[in-house]
Amino acid sequence: MRPLPVKKFIKILLGNGFVLSRQNGSHHIFVNADKGITLAVPVHAGNKPLSIGTFMKLMHQSTVPREFFE
Repeated sequence: MRPLPVKKFIKILLGNGFVLSRQNGSHHIFVNADKGITLAVPVHAGNKPLSIGTFMKLMHQSTVPREFFE
């Protein structure tokens, strides 16, 4: 599985019940109140892909099915 660009990753989160709660520097904080999940997505370089480790960790924490990220 290849990491997605940050903008596409954020679009998937927004489409699955997450909302942008706040921004702290270059990190956007997304919250899904129904599931009680908070994610900090680093938006360091615009639309560059996330690093593979960060991508996999955020994907797992989000509990969004893997098919959405392919």
